[in-house]
Amino acid sequence: MSETPPESVALDASGLRVALIVSRYNPDVTGAMRAGAERAFADAGGTDLVVVPAPGAFELAAIAGAALRSGRYDAAVCLGCVLKGETRHDEVISDALAVALAGLSAETGMPAAFGVLTVGTQEQAMTRADGKRGNKGAEAMNAAIEAVASIRTLMGGGA
Repeated sequence: MSETPPESVALDASGLRVALIVSRYNPDVTGAMRAGAERAFADAGGTDLVVVPAPGAFELAAIAGAALRSGRYDAAVCLGCVLKGETRHDEVISDALAVALAGLSAETGMPAAFGVLTVGTQEQAMTRADGKRGNKGAEAMNAAIEAVASIRTLMGGGA
């Protein structure tokens, strides 16, 4: 049995309400990712995007949890940037956040998209945020929109 590549999906954010949660740490990077996420949402026909600031990357999970558990949002898109430092702090933050967001998605049945850069330098971060090597914010938003459609299909509500 051969595997076929996944289908290309037309993204449709019309009617979706999404919480875009953006860390205030590394604002040049997260600002560029925010702009990419906002553009992606609008390009997919979305109009109900609520932008919420977060003090840092670690707090993204708690804020996403509040958004998704409120019943007012179809998805949460979390944007942040964790730079490698002299200690393991970056690893601890990134690992905890990834586990928390995955757990939140599983618990609520709604996407909590991981749009968090985990990089060694500011230059690497900007390359992944300003479009030279994609825009992690746009990628996270597109993943959330697609995940909502897939979940709705599985739940019998169509895409």
